[in-house]
Amino acid sequence: MTTAASKTYESVAPQRVAFLGLGVMGAPMAGHLARAGHSVTVFNRTASKSAEWIKTYGGRSAATPAEAAKGADIVLACVGNDEDLRSVTVGKDGAFANMATGAVFVDHTTASAEVARELSATAKARGFSFIDAPVSGGNLGAINGALTVMCGGDAVAFERVRPVIMAFAKACTLLGESGSGQLAKMVNQICIAGLVQGLAEAIAFGQRAGLDMKAVLGVIGKGAAQSWQMDNRGPTMIEDKFDFGFAVDWMRKDLGLCLAEAQRNGARLPVTALIDQFYADVQVMGGTRWDTSSLIRRLR
Repeated sequence: MTTAASKTYESVAPQRVAFLGLGVMGAPMAGHLARAGHSVTVFNRTASKSAEWIKTYGGRSAATPAEAAKGADIVLACVGNDEDLRSVTVGKDGAFANMATGAVFVDHTTASAEVARELSATAKARGFSFIDAPVSGGNLGAINGALTVMCGGDAVAFERVRPVIMAFAKACTLLGESGSGQLAKMVNQICIAGLVQGLAEAIAFGQRAGLDMKAVLGVIGKGAAQSWQMDNRGPTMIEDKFDFGFAVDWMRKDLGLCLAEAQRNGARLPVTALIDQFYADVQVMGGTRWDTSSLIRRLR
């Protein structure tokens, strides 16, 4: 298991915390919570991952989300999609069954704004709070405790959990009512899709023109074209390396959420829809787990 990198933590009163989902994001996020001094109980569908996590960070594991949530002040989750989220919250042995009055459930899954509103209403009716809090920064951001967290929900509940979230974040912002965090993450993914496609076309064009693209990116990266994608993915795109990072399958899931929400709210996303189809082409090429920068493979 990749352990959480060293980080200076804010002084926060220790909380009883549960974390549901120990994937490439959740495991280091939960690790930062443990290292920040919180009492952490973890749950993962594959129990061996929980056992591995405990060997690294301590704490305890639970057999079900409901068991993990029992007695917790804050329950956090980072799972795959809407249905996974419903499963660990309101499904059989879901966490909501044992959430204490006044507790807060924080969801870091990239999911729909609809499910965030649905679960927030359910939580409110049962006497606790729900914050939708998707993250940006990828696996390295989780490992380094430098994620950006976009939140929606009640302001009082947000202020209660923000210092805890900052154990694995560099920024944590409340953007409005329930669902606002998920909508902000959609904005984030729309921006990234356009940037990656533009960068792919630029690099492919420059290589066809016979340019030394490492030198070109070194120059234009100091000007108006600079971006995180150029700095971090440009060099690996030039080298045709994609066995890392945010997988194409995950990006297609996220862009599907964006396009579905656009149908509901009337927004027009012509470029996003086109790039989603480009990612479908990459999947057909066998790149389901390649990094999203593999869009350039279509152009070679």
